[in-house]
Amino acid sequence: MELQIIIFQIIVLIFSAIIHEYMHGWMADYLGDTTAKDSGRLTLNPLPHIDPFGSILVPAILVLTNAGFVFGWAKPVPYNPYNLRDKKYGSAKVAAAGPLANLITALFFGLILRFFPMPNMTLAILLSIIVQINLLLMIFNLVPIPPLDGSKVIMPFLPYSVQQKFAQLERYGMILVILFIMVGFSIIIPIINFLFRLIVGI
Repeated sequence: MELQIIIFQIIVLIFSAIIHEYMHGWMADYLGDTTAKDSGRLTLNPLPHIDPFGSILVPAILVLTNAGFVFGWAKPVPYNPYNLRDKKYGSAKVAAAGPLANLITALFFGLILRFFPMPNMTLAILLSIIVQINLLLMIFNLVPIPPLDGSKVIMPFLPYSVQQKFAQLERYGMILVILFIMVGFSIIIPIINFLFRLIVGI
């Protein structure tokens, strides 16, 4: 049973990350930029979105090291901010669309778990995994460090000098993300747990 749960977690993680990236592309397309569509990324087909490192290697390492959680990401969907009709807030809207998709997914399955009787404990566990992973992706991506979505969401509201510093930090994005996972990940766990209890009602 434990192996099946691990496999289910990885599948949920991959598809939740794909939904996240798809919604970035959908929002960009809605706002006038067709880059994602033109590059074949405006699709829910997992193959164009899978990142060998973030979608396969990182989750596998976490499982093999018994980290206690499964985490990863899909390849970022490309978009051109200069094509967006909303020049000021367009990039923030594109960035926010991914975490919002994860929140909607978590709410959908969480409210089913809360208000509908579960025929067995296994189904309840599977639904809980979907909720937890989507909340994890939402909260993690809203952390305001480049290149995560949170940095782009707050960017239009910052002074121009601070925006420039954020843009310069993006070149170290992967290092910053790995450092946060290693050092700061425990900060967001209580937030995820709080939202889970709030949605599911336990």
